[in-house]
Amino acid sequence: MALIKLNNQSISAVTALPSAVAVNNKPAFFVKMSADQTVVSDTNVVVAFNTEVYDTNSAYDTSAYKFTVPSGEAGKYVFSFTVGYINPANNTSLRYQFMLFKNGSLEDFAGDWAQSGNSSADPTWNYTTQMDLSVSDYVQVVVSQNRTEDEVLSSAFGRFYGYKIIV
Repeated sequence: MALIKLNNQSISAVTALPSAVAVNNKPAFFVKMSADQTVVSDTNVVVAFNTEVYDTNSAYDTSAYKFTVPSGEAGKYVFSFTVGYINPANNTSLRYQFMLFKNGSLEDFAGDWAQSGNSSADPTWNYTTQMDLSVSDYVQVVVSQNRTEDEVLSSAFGRFYGYKIIV
């Protein structure tokens, strides 16, 4: 226990939090894209986050690009991802969508974006949300675009992470 005295005021005791209050944000993972990825028009495409920076519980599958809740780890989770296209087409009728899928179905929608600026730019999108998950639920980042030609996601921008916050 530490005692603190401020400007001749009363002395108060400061103690550490009890161990039951300690924060343990596990499972946790952080993954990146190792290469650019082509996104075919009018198709939902799972983003290829295939390079682990860390994965505390070996719960992220780098070949299926998904996080699966391990046994005994149900609860609330925070997920965040960043994706960006390389020089997308400059056409206001185009739409780009960014989604979080749970167990293969749309769970949370990061929104969509219509191109209206400089096609030499590499726009990126950041999205963070929370989800209540059960054991064996899995989460993936999915994108789509409606251009008649392929677009390319840049590996330079691709990031995805998540961690448990509440049991």
